[in-house]
Amino acid sequence: MQHEMKVSGITIDATSNAPIVILKAIHGDQALPIWIGILEATAIATELEQVRLSRPMTHDLFKNFMDMLKITISKIEVCDLRDNTFYAQIYFSFDKQSHHIDARPSDAIALALRAGCPIFVDDQVLEKSGQLDGEPEALDKSERGKKWKEYLEKLSPDDFGKYKM
Repeated sequence: MQHEMKVSGITIDATSNAPIVILKAIHGDQALPIWIGILEATAIATELEQVRLSRPMTHDLFKNFMDMLKITISKIEVCDLRDNTFYAQIYFSFDKQSHHIDARPSDAIALALRAGCPIFVDDQVLEKSGQLDGEPEALDKSERGKKWKEYLEKLSPDDFGKYKM
């Protein structure tokens, strides 16, 4: 069974300082935390806060291409959890045919928010998520990764209007 979910918010894991996107069931009390990358968290957060940048970010650019080619996303599904890694599928229509492609959940969620399509999570993912060991995704522990983390943690939605991209 699949559960329709919405993005409840983004938080930071107190132990690892990794961003976590929280999905909550629309009908029910299920919740699913998914550890994601800093840049993906920024893409999700800007869309949640409806921050409009002067230049398109990667997910905006991809959505613009889809609109030009008349590709529509019908839904995304967080469909599996293996070896502490979440998997997702993006379901879309193009040229009167239905297709789906593999995606990281963070990218799929960022696109779903931009497309205004539903987000689903499979039962087995909810069951397996209660048994996670450690962090689901590797963190960038390099100096460059630490600098990006510090920079992004200090940003607020008001900051996005100050810079041209």
